[in-house]
Amino acid sequence: MEAAAPKADRPHQGFALPGGTLDLPALSGLLRSLAIYYGRPLRARRMRAFYRQMVRPGDLVFDVGAHVGSRARAFHALGARVVAIEPQPLFAGLLRTILPRERMTLLACALAAHEGETELLVSRRHPTVSTVSPDFAKGLDGAAGFDHVRWDRRVRVPVTTLDRLIETYGMPAFVKIDAEGFEADILAGLSQPVPLLSFEYLPALPAITDACLARLETFGRYRFNAVTGEAQAFLWPDWASPAELRRRLPGLRASGRSGDL
Repeated sequence: MEAAAPKADRPHQGFALPGGTLDLPALSGLLRSLAIYYGRPLRARRMRAFYRQMVRPGDLVFDVGAHVGSRARAFHALGARVVAIEPQPLFAGLLRTILPRERMTLLACALAAHEGETELLVSRRHPTVSTVSPDFAKGLDGAAGFDHVRWDRRVRVPVTTLDRLIETYGMPAFVKIDAEGFEADILAGLSQPVPLLSFEYLPALPAITDACLARLETFGRYRFNAVTGEAQAFLWPDWASPAELRRRLPGLRASGRSGDL
């Protein structure tokens, strides 16, 4: 398993990044994430069955926002070559020990519209919502289900782009993006269409979804389906055009549940 940033970010190789101290809140958050994503063995089986519709042996997959690696492991189990991207130092360090080494590249960085460096807002007790987007944290402050979340640590992390990843590793067959409110900024770092991708939608922040759709429309005629939460199944029997998706989005938002498009 390669543990380095893309070529443009070579000075940031490995996981020698600040902010990885395993204090009690961080340990609590780490254990909570592991319990959520690895505490139900049947979930991993359903995840592999779901992604088998999209990922074939030998495919290249980018897992943007790998967190504890549940999806990266699923892609790998399907025979894919995986580039897993995780900016949180604590979780990047965990992934270094638990991810397979063969056909797996791990990058301890964030993605955005431009290369450089940015500040990661970390929630030690709820690391699944750590983000590089101040607007995300502000938009969810006090929102239903997020009133207990505090972003209580700031960490500087290196940044690269989807374009740079494609230049370095090749064109992916599938890109999964789950970046807590930074999805549109990540897509802004992509200048060409990719065959298949997913990005998270949040009912409380509809402008992010709208910006993602607008960006993808510049690349061609994408069609869309939805996955609610961790259902590991498509919500609709048909795939929607952008116009049809925009008609369906109010229903998704009314449900109050996040998911992926």
